[in-house]
Amino acid sequence: MPPDPDDGLTPIERCVARDEIRQLAYRYALAIDSRDIDGLVKLFVPDVRVGRDTRGRDALRESWLASLGEIGVSILFVGNHLIDFEDADHAMGSVYCRGQIQDGERWVEQAIHYRDTYERRDGVWLFVRRIHKLWYGVETAERPLAQEPANWPEHHVGRGTLPEEWETWGAFWKSVKG
Repeated sequence: MPPDPDDGLTPIERCVARDEIRQLAYRYALAIDSRDIDGLVKLFVPDVRVGRDTRGRDALRESWLASLGEIGVSILFVGNHLIDFEDADHAMGSVYCRGQIQDGERWVEQAIHYRDTYERRDGVWLFVRRIHKLWYGVETAERPLAQEPANWPEHHVGRGTLPEEWETWGAFWKSVKG
């Protein structure tokens, strides 16, 4: 769908809003990968709908703790991102994402499409809703985390220091496992 020139935004305002919304998607990926649950829930409107009957960031936090506690390392790479404005404070987005996910001993690669709804509240763009659609997920033969340490930059091949290097990663697992 082509952009609507009747969205009430000037070209500069539209450009700035697109950049702010794209940053929202990038921050989502980093928060997921680093398990920064506080940062993650702040990307959504305070009255976000979680499931059919629950609302709010506290419910979203519990949902993320449960779902992210089921997987190990994740690496989300945000790609194509199209944004269409309804008006100066409401927009829809289509985001492509490549995911690499540790699922127990398995390593899974996914092609993901997010269907987003955004709203600007108090001058800040937030997710109202994010629908995760999957093209496919495939188990890979390679186990990238089962390598000897790379000791980068000495060696380019091997296990690196992320995600354990992020403080939020350790705090997340401590809160999940008690």
